[in-house]
Amino acid sequence: MNKILLIIKREYLSRVKKKSFLLVTFLVPLFLIGIYAAAILLTKKSFENNQATVHVIDQSGLFQGQLANSKNITFVDVSEDIEQEKATILEGKSKTYLLIIPKDVKESTNVELFSSEVAGFGTQGEIKGQLESVLRIRAFEEAGIDRATVENINPKLNIQPKEITVDGEKDSSAGAAMGIAMTLSVLIYICLFIYGAQVMRGIIEEKNNRIVEVIISSVKPFQLMMGKIIGIGLVGLTQFILWIVLSTALMSVASIGFMDGQHIEASANTQLSTPGDQEMAEAANSKSSAFGNFKQALDTVDFRTIFITFILYFLGGYLLYSALFAAVGSAVDSETETQQFMLPITMPLLFTYILSFGVLINDPNGSLAVWLSMIPFTSPIAMLVRIPFGVPGWQLALSLILLVGGFIFTTWVASRIYRVGILMYGKKASYKELLKWFRYRG
Repeated sequence: MNKILLIIKREYLSRVKKKSFLLVTFLVPLFLIGIYAAAILLTKKSFENNQATVHVIDQSGLFQGQLANSKNITFVDVSEDIEQEKATILEGKSKTYLLIIPKDVKESTNVELFSSEVAGFGTQGEIKGQLESVLRIRAFEEAGIDRATVENINPKLNIQPKEITVDGEKDSSAGAAMGIAMTLSVLIYICLFIYGAQVMRGIIEEKNNRIVEVIISSVKPFQLMMGKIIGIGLVGLTQFILWIVLSTALMSVASIGFMDGQHIEASANTQLSTPGDQEMAEAANSKSSAFGNFKQALDTVDFRTIFITFILYFLGGYLLYSALFAAVGSAVDSETETQQFMLPITMPLLFTYILSFGVLINDPNGSLAVWLSMIPFTSPIAMLVRIPFGVPGWQLALSLILLVGGFIFTTWVASRIYRVGILMYGKKASYKELLKWFRYRG
């Protein structure tokens, strides 16, 4: 046991003291928040710079003076010379389009939009929406229906999800649960690969440097394998905890700044009186309301349970898969030779990861989701996807027991391959060879 602890200490400290570890640990939260902020700003800027000019040739006469300019589109009525207008569009600047509305637009329901570049979905959608609105108004008039009356009949309902538990009722949010489930799915999938691959690379490196021959003279192969697996696992756990602490601190500072900005903006809006200013005030209040709804959705999530289960399934999944990665590392002499053995190992994870974006989120309590959350090779992803939606305690307990059992079994299998493969050099292993190593006694 003391020898395993020494190996754990060596693997842990040798990685934690590296400058790369410190840089990744402290810069990743800033990097991720920076990416989200940049994505939001660039998206906002792209909408602001998406001003388009649409030249309209209305052969039907139904849309004369009916198309309204907006902040994104300016409509310009032009002559009936289609070829001349096409040449103008071709020689003109970008974001200039030619809209041709045929005489039989009501029957054919088709219009043509010409441009020197493909129009974006937003531009096409706004043009389509205005045209449909004009045709709808015409249809109301022809049918003798009062359009204002129809438009005023627009009932809206808000569904307030409630979850019934043994302790009573509590609020829930499917949107927040789905967002967290997808995030956990991506996170656990990436992390199992990253830290499992570190175990494999470490073993291949020591094997090629012949350091392992010296180490094996002092410790048993099983002790070496377990020491490396646990040591690197603790490195990953340390990094996760630091990421969570730093991200929480940064998000708290950002949210405080956002709320202060909203408070100042709301105070200023109380002094506005002109119609344009009132529109700005309504937009600001809408943003504040959206943030409030987002915060309310997050308040329905049990982050403590999610954090605890994430740690448990990360450790369980990491230990299970790292034992297999260690066996692969002991059987080969370079990373290029690992591909034939990696596919069977990674297929269960990849299969569950793909299903998590569709089947598991849409039906988190279905039979497929339940079975996948019980199988040790798929439960680290499947169960974490289900957790935000609520999982019965007995299913969670059974899944963890099976995961521990799966880790013990895979470690036993991997150790039998590892003890022989770690001392093999210059020989390309095959599945038949691995089976011989597994059966080897001694």
